[in-house]
Amino acid sequence: MHNDAFDYNLLSVFDAMLRERSVTRAAEQLGLTQSAMSHALNRLRDYFDDPLFVKTGKGMAPTTKAEALAGPILEVMTAMRTRVLPQASFDPATMERTFTLCMTDMGELVFLPPLIKHLRVIAPHCTLRTMQVPIPQIEALLASGEADLLLGSVRTAPETLFQQQIFMHGFATIVSTKNRDVGEHLTREQFETMPHIAVSLAGRTSPAYDAAYESHGLRRRIYLHTPHFLAVPLLMDEQPDLIATVPQELANVFCRYGIVRTVQPPVTLPPFALSQYWHPRFHHDPAIVWLRQWIKQIFDRYPVIEAVGGTVRDAAVAARRSKQPAKGRRM
Repeated sequence: MHNDAFDYNLLSVFDAMLRERSVTRAAEQLGLTQSAMSHALNRLRDYFDDPLFVKTGKGMAPTTKAEALAGPILEVMTAMRTRVLPQASFDPATMERTFTLCMTDMGELVFLPPLIKHLRVIAPHCTLRTMQVPIPQIEALLASGEADLLLGSVRTAPETLFQQQIFMHGFATIVSTKNRDVGEHLTREQFETMPHIAVSLAGRTSPAYDAAYESHGLRRRIYLHTPHFLAVPLLMDEQPDLIATVPQELANVFCRYGIVRTVQPPVTLPPFALSQYWHPRFHHDPAIVWLRQWIKQIFDRYPVIEAVGGTVRDAAVAARRSKQPAKGRRM
């Protein structure tokens, strides 16, 4: 073999000749003229310094060298057809894949029911896996491919990640249905004197909305800090004097079970954004592109709450305008 650069397109010529044993039929299969096919075959012969395929009474038979090359070349062509080329597109109806999503227990309650409902219909062979991990580990998990997306509200997302706003929601204060001391509205005195449950994620000592309360001169009397949203309604059912402020959509889920009810707090908190985050390495991965678009489409039906004074920007709108999602934009 000489040292000239090899044209890897010639592998498909060898593959077609090996299967068809005819220059004419191989050319038809590849969509080439017979002249172009003969020229490509001659290039192969020159490169390997061997006829490769010779005329016999049963067509073009492979030479000994061609038979020796057949195994490795077929392996390459099989890998191209089964592992490389399918990556150019994603067919959810036939794809078999497990998508891994990073989210909190709150995210599971909000995101998973509609995701599972739609996924089982349009991608019946795909499955889901969820992970709850500390924010400092998110970037490495997404970069390695161990996780596909992060869903939720992350005020300190790594600058390297892409993000797209899914929808915006506000907060709601919930009380136990057994609590008879609170009506439809919480008075300022009730809000400041009743014991609160505060959900603190990723090692944060105080929820982000504490600053909003403090701006109105309100103070919460925190009785319990917990990293688990799911514990909140159960604890309130056992201790009806406890109250909590949680994302509105989560409050809606809790209220369906008749354990808690929502009440109007003394002040209205500004809305927050729920977004999806992914690593630039997988920005063009067809399956992840489909997943992001599908999730965005599902939750586009959720109401969008405009922030007071325009302090919260709609990253999804900006992404559509620029044809690219916002990158590394903190929320």
